[in-house]
Formats: sequence, C-alpha cells, structure tokens
Amino acid sequence: MFSFYIIILYAVLAILKPTRKVALALTPWLIFACSYDWMRLLPNYEVNPIDVKGLYESEKTLFGINADGTTLIPCEYFAIHHCVPADIMAGLFYLCWVPVPLGFGIYLYAKGDYSNYLHFSLAFLFVNLLGFCGYYIHPAAPPWYAMNYGFEPILNTPGNVAGLGRFDLLTGIPVFHALYGKNANVFAAVPSLHAAYMLIATVYAARSRSGRITTGVFAFICAGIWWTAVYTSHHYIIDVMLGIATAVAGILIMEKAIMRVPAVRRFMARYTSAITFSRKQL
Repeated sequence: MFSFYIIILYAVLAILKPTRKVALALTPWLIFACSYDWMRLLPNYEVNPIDVKGLYESEKTLFGINADGTTLIPCEYFAIHHCVPADIMAGLFYLCWVPVPLGFGIYLYAKGDYSNYLHFSLAFLFVNLLGFCGYYIHPAAPPWYAMNYGFEPILNTPGNVAGLGRFDLLTGIPVFHALYGKNANVFAAVPSLHAAYMLIATVYAARSRSGRITTGVFAFICAGIWWTAVYTSHHYIIDVMLGIATAVAGILIMEKAIMRVPAVRRFMARYTSAITFSRKQL
C-alpha cells in the first residue's frame, strides 16, 4: 500500500536527528495521506448504498440547461460544447489542486511562519477527515459515471479521466490518464475535496498575510478548479457546493472552536515550539 512507503519515509526522517523536527512538522500531512490510503481497506459502498440517479436528477432539477428541447445537466452540456483554450486551462487548473496547497505549506514552514503553517496544516487535515466521513455517509458516483454507465452501480469500475482526457490529447502527455487510471474508488464524489483544497489555501494565504498577489492568484486558481470540476464532468455543481461548505465548516470549527480549547492551545504552543529550530541546526 502507498501508506506503507510514506510511513517508512516518515520513520527515517524521525530517526535521523537533523530531520526529526521536519518529521514532526509533517505529521498532519502523514495522517492525511495514510487516512486517504486506508479507505481502500473498507470501501464506502460497503457501508452505505451508492447514489447515482438521485444526485443526477437533483443536478438536472436545480441546474439543468435547456438545449434543443432537452434538459441537460451542466456536465452533459460541456461535454458537447467545449473548446481547446478551455480544455488547456481546465487541465492546468486541475494540476494545481494538490501541489499548490502543499507548496504553500512548505513556503510557510520554510519562512519560519510556524504558527500559520500549523493552523493551515491542521485545518487541511480536519477538512479532509470531514470529507472522508462524507464519502462514507453518502457514497456517490461522479457525473461521468452516470453519463457513461447509467444509473446502476457497478463495483470496481475503473477511474476515468472524463473531460480531462482532452488535455492529455492536446498536450500529448498522459498525465491525467496516469492519475485517474489508478483510482481505487470512483464512488467518492460528495463532497468535492477538489473544491475544498484551494479554498483552504486561499483562506490561510489571507490569514498569514502572504500578500494580495498571492491571495488573488490562489483565489483565481480556486475558482478555476471549481469550474473545471464541472466542465470536465468530474463533479456536479452540487458536489462543488458541498465541498466549499465542508471547507468553510472545517475551518470555522477548527479556528473558532477546537483551537480555543485551553488544552489545545497549550498543545499548539508546545508543538510550534517543537518544530522551531535555528538556522544553525539546519
């Protein structure tokens, strides 16, 4: 399993004295990676029934587009009406959804802003855990599944690049085929964590006063990812809205409730102190 190699790497960093504090700082990201990987052990569709038709019909009712007398969901509309510039932009936006938040965390840590790094990392982890709970509470198929397979759940359906395949064809680089071809569970569309990640980074870019340009660029990428999720048939608008709600709820709960508990505040102070090191130790 992927998490096995992550844990081995983490253990090596923790054992070696020069990298021990780096390992401590990476703990929230380790928990995130392992939690995601461990969901393979108990697929969400074994816990609750899979929603395929209900989500599709709800999307059509709320956001349906009339095209030549037929009501289409937005994903179906974009599958017919797309263009090369939009396909390129969609691929570029979706390539950002994990690397940019991860890079932002590295940036905060590298510049010594340990307090904001820790707040961002823990909020990112907490939102993910909320999202993972959502996967088990309401297993749901993405729009490309309903468009390709109909409304009957077919377990072990392979991942699908959907509209992102157009980016691979245009660039000649099978980046999304490599990423989505190995997706172990396609029935995890609600909430859309694609919609959540860059929103978390944008909020903490503003909170850490990383500059108006950085915050503005993050907000632009964030909106681009929301659009791409629907444009490429990876998520319904409903999924995106629930992903945004999950991010907002997670950040508010973390900052306004959990972080204000005295015991947590003491832990945060000790943790921040523990990952702080002087340049001489580097």
